[in-house]
Amino acid sequence: MTTDFVVIAANGIQGRIVSRMLLEDGHSVLLAANDDYKMDKLIEYPSADFTLIDLKRMDRVKRVVKKSNAGVIVNCAVDDFNLGVTKMALELGKHYVDLGSEKDMLYAQLALDKDFKEKDLTAITGMGSTPGITNVMLRYVRSRFDTIHTVHVGFSWDSNQSVFVTPFSMDAIAYEFSEPAELLEEGEFRHRQPDEATVSYYYKSIGKQKTRYTKHIEHHSFYEYLKDAGIQNIAVFSSFPSHSYNALRTLVDLGFTSKEPIQIEGALIKPLDFTTEVVRRISVPEGYTEKENLWLKVFGKKGNKDVTAEMDVVAGTLPGWEDATCNIDTGFPAAITAEMIFDGRLADRGLFSPEFIMSHEPFFSELGKRKITIYDNGKKIN
Repeated sequence: MTTDFVVIAANGIQGRIVSRMLLEDGHSVLLAANDDYKMDKLIEYPSADFTLIDLKRMDRVKRVVKKSNAGVIVNCAVDDFNLGVTKMALELGKHYVDLGSEKDMLYAQLALDKDFKEKDLTAITGMGSTPGITNVMLRYVRSRFDTIHTVHVGFSWDSNQSVFVTPFSMDAIAYEFSEPAELLEEGEFRHRQPDEATVSYYYKSIGKQKTRYTKHIEHHSFYEYLKDAGIQNIAVFSSFPSHSYNALRTLVDLGFTSKEPIQIEGALIKPLDFTTEVVRRISVPEGYTEKENLWLKVFGKKGNKDVTAEMDVVAGTLPGWEDATCNIDTGFPAAITAEMIFDGRLADRGLFSPEFIMSHEPFFSELGKRKITIYDNGKKIN
């Protein structure tokens, strides 16, 4: 079967969102995953095909992707595999999108920019909510400044019921909750523990929540984008409702998100793998809804005048997409970007972080069509 797209890890939270959007937009999609859990409805689409893959066996994955003749690979797997899948896309001559990598892997991906250009290919890493939408917002406001000294960025979310629903990838949660963030402070990268954060903001549609420093890739991609603008400070923050934070904090503190294998009845099992399998089976309760606020605050100068730009994104549970909760603001941007590469609206070649390539139009417009609202200093712009 020849397909338009291959979605890697199509059975995950984001993979299912990306796959469904592409299928509903009339595209053919090869759903590639390590199992078919919760995949029945997607596999039933006439333009969908399904294949089992194991990303630890990239040789086999490569054969499957090559046979599909797909034009674009959308990688929704945990970022451990991003560099391998990026190199596979390059070797096979496929355009590429993923949801973001950690620092060392990001720079290893960016080093492939020349190779993607030479093959007339486009690859974008970090195209979700944050990183992703927030990177495009930074590009959107860049021209308002001559110099930029500080950027704060983050997310806050809440739900209408105080019950635990997995907010996003347990792999990402594991390091965001347990590892220090590498912030840019006064021009130097320094490590800070999450609870060292003292900044408190009011979050649009959410209100106030406790804010924490968060290990994210924006510290580094924003720095690369703004290092010629005088950037001195970059911090990424996350905010969770207390019922969700406390549940996740307990899992992390008790070792349930550890990647260190333990032996059980002769088998080596990573606690994180076990926990991921357990929490993915937690159903979204009837009537449960979420809202999320992605936000960006930029501080600098235009001439001799101090300038501040504030951008917000509000997303929430959509009718018919209840199982996706507010994760639509991560899955939809990846799918939109893949479509824009596929149909030629994104024609620049190379490997990029989003702020280097994605103009706000038509990207913001596409988000608006899907009820993800962008605000510029409090004014709706899409």
